[in-house]
Amino acid sequence: MLKTPDYEFWFAVGSQPLYGPEALEQVEKDARKLVDGLNASGKLPYKVVFKLVATTADSITKFMKEVNYNDNVAGVITWMHTFSPAKNWIRGTKLLQKPLLHLATQMLDHIPFDTIDFDYMNLNQSAHGDREYDYINARMGVPDKIVYGWWNDPEVQEEIADWEKVAVGYNESFHIKIARFGDTMRDVAVTEGDKVAAQIKLGWTVDYWPVPELVAAVNAVSEDDIDKEYKRLEENYDMVEGDNDHDKYVHSVRYQLREYLGIKRFLDEKGYDAFTTNFQDLEGLEQLPGLAVQLLMIDGYGFGAEGDFKSAGLSRLLKIIAENKQTAFMEDYTLDLRKGHQAIMGSHMLEVDPTLASDKPRVEVHPLDIGDKADPARLVFTGSEGEGIDITLSYFDDGYKFIAYDVDCAKPEKEMPNLPVAKQMWTPKCGLKKGATEWMRNGGGHHTVLSMNLTMDQMETLAKLFGIELVDIK
Repeated sequence: MLKTPDYEFWFAVGSQPLYGPEALEQVEKDARKLVDGLNASGKLPYKVVFKLVATTADSITKFMKEVNYNDNVAGVITWMHTFSPAKNWIRGTKLLQKPLLHLATQMLDHIPFDTIDFDYMNLNQSAHGDREYDYINARMGVPDKIVYGWWNDPEVQEEIADWEKVAVGYNESFHIKIARFGDTMRDVAVTEGDKVAAQIKLGWTVDYWPVPELVAAVNAVSEDDIDKEYKRLEENYDMVEGDNDHDKYVHSVRYQLREYLGIKRFLDEKGYDAFTTNFQDLEGLEQLPGLAVQLLMIDGYGFGAEGDFKSAGLSRLLKIIAENKQTAFMEDYTLDLRKGHQAIMGSHMLEVDPTLASDKPRVEVHPLDIGDKADPARLVFTGSEGEGIDITLSYFDDGYKFIAYDVDCAKPEKEMPNLPVAKQMWTPKCGLKKGATEWMRNGGGHHTVLSMNLTMDQMETLAKLFGIELVDIK
């Protein structure tokens, strides 16, 4: 299983020295209490670390430089406890190269009507300190996230948690490496893209590898290692031989495990965490990787079919943010256009991510009428119900663009006994007709990432950090 580093977020509280040292001591005391409360809430996936009471331009600039050069720090959280003159933040914020969250809050969630006096007023000035601070961020075009509300409110803490996940994904994006086994599918436009632009804008390294090098890695897998994986497969899934001859079934499954272990070893040895395959480029392989790809998806690797490196990188990135929960490479496959039933059925030839499964997947072997190879094993299962998002990354002459809409996910109305692939239904919340029309009008492709764990708000934050347009179809 791919692991994400144990990042932390540094916290700075803004103030100024006009009210004397006693006031600043109280500011620090309150800030430490706030940070301790956030960490104790159990809602934040990453630790927050109090660092300083920021009162001067020099201290803020030094702090931001340290953030940039500490690899274990994923971003900055600020709080303007009192009135912090925003000019002090200009230089440091301009230098900051990591995500920034402004927590617009105050120590108490109420006004102490019976005791409030000028001392209280002088010390609790977040209401206008926030506006001073974000005026300068807005003027400089800083892609900060503003979370507004009382710091001990569970909803506020959940907003911070959602942002932390995006911030970690943003940092990790610059470490994503994609191996393309073969080229893109011939004559297809949407799977193409500018690899250099992807590295400049998103941080992704995209490398081509000839299929014979993958074949060598697959052929080098030992029978003992396959035996171990076969036992693990039997423990976790239903093994359904169906109409297959027993020996044929076992051979097909074992070959997919050979591909799984070979691809995984190749990726791990060379530092890749996402990859593509292409059913038009399989020379030397017995089967198109199916079960092999699905098992790698469960491990957290990103994937794109037909050489689509954009989907491979996007699926890996969103798996990081979603902690690999219900987030999957997907494809618009076929449609239900009946009024009252309108939906998209998502699937792919073989490579549907089991993180979407609502039932126990079955290991089955069936013919595949494409690729001209032996019958491949795959995991067959039913998708899940709930709300989610569907998003794609398209490349145009003026650069990359995210295209997305909110969706309602559902299970198929009936069984499909003659279609032995995993199936997930969804319908754009804005309606299938409007959603699909606007998707196509904006140049959205058929490969997407479907997530029932992420939100459009998180995608807006992510797009803002990358400086990439997000087309949110409503």
